[in-house]
Amino acid sequence: MTEPLDILAFGAHPDDVEIGMAGTLAKLKEKGFRIGICNLTHAEKSSNGTVEIRQKEAAKAAGILELDELIQLSLPDRGLYLKEEYITEIISVIRTYRPRIIFAPYHEDRHPDHGNCAKLVEEAVFSSGVRMVGDGKNQKAHKPENLYFYQINGMNKPEFYIDISDQINKKALALQAYTSQFEKDKDGVDTPLTNGYVDAVISRERAYGKQIGSTYAEGFFAKGPLVLNYDLLGGI
Repeated sequence: MTEPLDILAFGAHPDDVEIGMAGTLAKLKEKGFRIGICNLTHAEKSSNGTVEIRQKEAAKAAGILELDELIQLSLPDRGLYLKEEYITEIISVIRTYRPRIIFAPYHEDRHPDHGNCAKLVEEAVFSSGVRMVGDGKNQKAHKPENLYFYQINGMNKPEFYIDISDQINKKALALQAYTSQFEKDKDGVDTPLTNGYVDAVISRERAYGKQIGSTYAEGFFAKGPLVLNYDLLGGI
């Protein structure tokens, strides 16, 4: 039987989770929690890099963050629509790894795949806890304790912050692992990611840090009423 995760963060593409919450994952790992990332697509439509390169970069970032699980699905890049078969695949991941807390991208984002990823994960989180949904003989229903949302390209006012001052260097290293996305090579093309994007993300986290009296922070949103559990998210 697969060992359960404490935290499972979903992203539409490899690098989404690292952009939004690599510092928080690093912090939780340091505190002894089991952490994982699930990428829904291989990002096969990316302007730069290849699927093979992106997978190697994702593995490198996973090593930096010391992930317990890196899960890769094969849903279509730029095709993350609200389809039952896609929801079913995500339900299977949730029931297999039985996470206590799930993270997904915040729905307000310039990239439609990020918002659609959020919708798919929301549907799957709810249905995962419904016993009569799916194959109950092979996978028991599982209801995560909480669903939270991280930001990728946005800079909205978060509902809560997590201090990552001690983890900002690890976050930067995890992002820098995605060389094909953030550094334009001779065969590459200009994208919003190749023009100081990593520096902009770090600057955002610095701005969030100022909001809570720290140097760096990541900002999040809650699905429902925010109740802090002090043996996991509260007080970290």
